[in-house]
Amino acid sequence: MYTDDDLLMLSGIQHIAFCERQYALIYIEQQWVENILTAEGRQLHDRVDDPFENEKRPDKITWRSIAIVSYQLGLRGVADLVELHKCSDSDQSKCIRLPDEEGAWKIVPVEYKRGKPKPDYCDEVQLCAQAICLEEMHQISISYGFIYYGKTHHRYQVDFDEKLRTVVSQLADRMHQLQQTGITPLPILKSECRACSLREICLPDVISAKSIDDYLNQLWMQ
Repeated sequence: MYTDDDLLMLSGIQHIAFCERQYALIYIEQQWVENILTAEGRQLHDRVDDPFENEKRPDKITWRSIAIVSYQLGLRGVADLVELHKCSDSDQSKCIRLPDEEGAWKIVPVEYKRGKPKPDYCDEVQLCAQAICLEEMHQISISYGFIYYGKTHHRYQVDFDEKLRTVVSQLADRMHQLQQTGITPLPILKSECRACSLREICLPDVISAKSIDDYLNQLWMQ
């Protein structure tokens, strides 16, 4: 279990899932460059994260901009949106009780993204990490959540199975390892680098791992 002093930003888990160097540049070196993609994403989250826009219906309550933490993962952050659905009798073990509210309520985290579903698991691990935080805070189990994509205007269900939870745990461990060493990994040039807002800082074309190896080999041969 981690302490308050050890806690890292949960948002970093999406970055390290995409690229360890990107994570280190942002969260260790504190470098950030905004482009049109990041600006659109920030505007979408600004609209969603207003804590004064909470909603209440007979069978559903919506919380926005909820502070969350997991001492198991050593992560803290803010959940975009958390839905609470009235539980059936069979769901009691997965539900919480609320002051001034009748019955029990099931927690369902919802993450908002500007684009469309990706071929990798970067978005899924962020949502699953949020679920693990909520599980730890409320001492319940959460089996699924949703990711809403701005381009498709559709939400997609994400099941929090053991495989995804294991990936989240491994990525969180790696975040802490990099934070402790303070070392930024070398870049690895890949097609996804074209859309990265940090490309001009990262310079994957110039100092990719392959070019570093070639350079060291040349020195060795001299």
